[in-house]
Amino acid sequence: MQTLSLSQSGWRWLWLAPLVFALDIGSKWLVMQTMEYGFANRIEVLPFFNLTYVHNHGAAFSFLSDAGGWQRWLFSVIALGVSGLLAYWMRHTPADKRMINIAYAMIIGGALGNLFDRLVHGYVIDFLDFYLGQSHWPAFNLADSAICVGAALIILDSFRQGQSSTKHE
Repeated sequence: MQTLSLSQSGWRWLWLAPLVFALDIGSKWLVMQTMEYGFANRIEVLPFFNLTYVHNHGAAFSFLSDAGGWQRWLFSVIALGVSGLLAYWMRHTPADKRMINIAYAMIIGGALGNLFDRLVHGYVIDFLDFYLGQSHWPAFNLADSAICVGAALIILDSFRQGQSSTKHE
């Protein structure tokens, strides 16, 4: 891997991670302060979207939510490890590769937002509830959204990189 100065590296985009973190934690704080817990206390916003304050003791889609508590620490270690790895990659990625650096920063900010919840509350606070009829998508939060958008940007960037390398062959 190449060594770049901090201003030339992807760390130039790292400011986005604390922004995502702050928006996530702020939105969760607002939900906790203004909403009652549980699906029965939802706020109907659109015919397919509610605000619903719930706790997630697991990971995405409540994966391992009923595992007994050890999963809190597993997901915390994973969040720290992934964030560290992505920060390392950002340090060695040129700053002009915007899409991939923005993706990494969004994932870092989202992972640290959910990590904060796990360490402070023992669970992740979710509140975005999309549904169709009686079928509800698992509730999620802004950190989850940032992680998903970041992952989608990584996939999109890999397709863009693949297209540019095939054009030069």
